[in-house]
Amino acid sequence: MASSGYTGLRGGEEDESFLYFAYGSNLLTERIHLRNPSAEFCCVARLQDYKLDFGNSQGKTSETWHGGIATIFQSPGDEVWGVVWKMNKSNLSSLDEQEGVKSGTYVVIKVTVHTQEGKEITCRSYQMRNYESAPPSPQYKQVICLGAKENGLPLEYQKKLNAIEPNNYQGKVSDEIEDIIRKGETRTH
Repeated sequence: MASSGYTGLRGGEEDESFLYFAYGSNLLTERIHLRNPSAEFCCVARLQDYKLDFGNSQGKTSETWHGGIATIFQSPGDEVWGVVWKMNKSNLSSLDEQEGVKSGTYVVIKVTVHTQEGKEITCRSYQMRNYESAPPSPQYKQVICLGAKENGLPLEYQKKLNAIEPNNYQGKVSDEIEDIIRKGETRTH
């Protein structure tokens, strides 16, 4: 247990929970809780030698987000900041489903992230395979930026996220997503 670097687990809990590193829309509490109510904020962390990108899996635009969705790829010298969520294993299948593991959109990867205190934590995360780079919709970018602000990701990284050029999608995303954007705006302002 000590090797995880996270000391919040008490007897037996480590068997029922897992740590998940989120770097996209699941940075926002409202978003992750839609399908994964057990998610508890653990810490902010940095994934070294990776870069954030946006794309469409197999060239197909996301029907939920109407633009590219977040992924990470290995890139020496770069870093991706995100949130480590402690989750109950009962939410594993809903998280995999949300990430499109069965459809082949994302694959599960194991990553080692560094906390702001310098501890290393091994987490579950997701990486898109076979994608074409594409800008995110303004709504998707907004959810990520709200989550970064809500959880206090480093300001320099927040500036990088805010500087991402979205596509020109003007339509509406789902009511569920519009609702979490409204709630996120209320909480972070």
